Amino acid sequence: MGEGTDTSRRNFLRGRYDTPSHRVRPPGTTPASLDACTGCGRCADACPMHIIRLISDRPALDFSVAECTFCGQCAELCPEPVFTGRLRYFPHVVMIGESCLARNRTDCQACRDVCPTEAIRFRPRAGGPFSPELSDEACTGCGACLSVCPVAAIGIREVEWERAHV
Repeated sequence: MGEGTDTSRRNFLRGRYDTPSHRVRPPGTTPASLDACTGCGRCADACPMHIIRLISDRPALDFSVAECTFCGQCAELCPEPVFTGRLRYFPHVVMIGESCLARNRTDCQACRDVCPTEAIRFRPRAGGPFSPELSDEACTGCGACLSVCPVAAIGIREVEWERAHV
C-alpha cells in the first residue's frame, strides 16, 4: 500500500484501500485550496463528529464513523485559506449499489431512517420489501447513510460542477 492509503479498520476488513485521488474533501474545500493546507490538524481536532482525518497532511473525511453536520467548526479554526467555498454542500451525492439488502429482498431501511434531508425513500414493490430511491436534489452528500449500511452498499458519486456549486 502506498503513502496516503486509507487503511481504516472498516476499509481494511472490506478489502478497500482508497487512494488520495478518491478522498472526500471537507465541505468548503477545493483541490486548489488544499494546497494551502499546512497539515496542522486543527480541523480534525475541531470536528465534533470526529470524521476528519489527516492523510499525507491533508484533511479527508471518513464517513464510516459518522456524517458531516456542516457545523463549520473545521473552517473556523483553520489558520490557512483552505475553506474557501460553500460549507453546506459537497460535490458528490450517494448512490445505492446492487448489494443493498432491500434490492435483494431483505427488509432494511437503515439509510432512510438516518437521512437528515429525507433524500432516501422506499417505494412499495409487489411481492417483496420496499425498494430504495435516492433524490439527488435532496442529497447533501453528508454521509449519514454510509456509516449505517450493514452491507456497505452505499457509495459516493461525483455530481456535475454546476449543481455542486450553485
